[in-house]
Amino acid sequence: MDTPRPSDRSAEPVTVDSIAHDLRTLGLERGETVLVHGSLSELGWVCGGAPAVVDALQRVVTESGAVVMPTHSPGNRDPDNMGNPPVPDSWADTIREQFPPYRPAVTPTQGMGAIAECFRTYPAVHRSDHPQHSFAAWGTDAEAIAGGHAYDYSLGEASPLSAVYDRAGRVLFLGTSHATNTSLHLAEYRADIDADTTKHASAVLAEGEREWRQWTDIELTDTDFQACGDAFERAHPSAVETGTVGVGESKLLAQQPMVDFAVEWLTANRS
Repeated sequence: MDTPRPSDRSAEPVTVDSIAHDLRTLGLERGETVLVHGSLSELGWVCGGAPAVVDALQRVVTESGAVVMPTHSPGNRDPDNMGNPPVPDSWADTIREQFPPYRPAVTPTQGMGAIAECFRTYPAVHRSDHPQHSFAAWGTDAEAIAGGHAYDYSLGEASPLSAVYDRAGRVLFLGTSHATNTSLHLAEYRADIDADTTKHASAVLAEGEREWRQWTDIELTDTDFQACGDAFERAHPSAVETGTVGVGESKLLAQQPMVDFAVEWLTANRS
């Protein structure tokens, strides 16, 4: 992801100090649990790039709180489900036999952005064991938040999303929006909707040995997340803080009321 040129958006360089100041002004506090969705390119010309954002988050929240980010690796999937791009049918057996297993310390993120990819490599960051839908956490309770991540129903009750919910955490958008608001997936499991289940498969390590493991999940979709999130903000304006980090529009949202609202909204609006 390219960082904007200095003349494009930033009157001054965006630094660790200025990011930390902006985060505190937005309302982020020492000791809280925060799930972060960030787009580095939306923040302006960041002096030092993604590490500056991670350093600022850790400075503000401190080890008495917890910083959490999605660190998904969706490419580790059955070749029958590979669609971006699809692969020839003749490759399927080779992929199932040779795809490298998911390893928390090694496997890169995909589509998560530079901030999350950087964060997962930081000292004392714990990354969950799910081969497609992992999360990384740092600070107090990091091991508990990232631990015990079930393969089946991977964004549901036995996931880091639920752990953030149980800790009354908040969600931070840094230049992002509800369109990629992972917390709303938790509501999909809790909503009274007809969600089909399907089998998935990924390469994993089990007791040090590579294996091709199947797991079960519901058919997840985020196509209506922006509409759901917009409706939540209209209904619960006091649960949302809005401001700017760098030059990027940013929001800090209470996760529990957002998920609870989404359960009802999805039940009412999805057929």
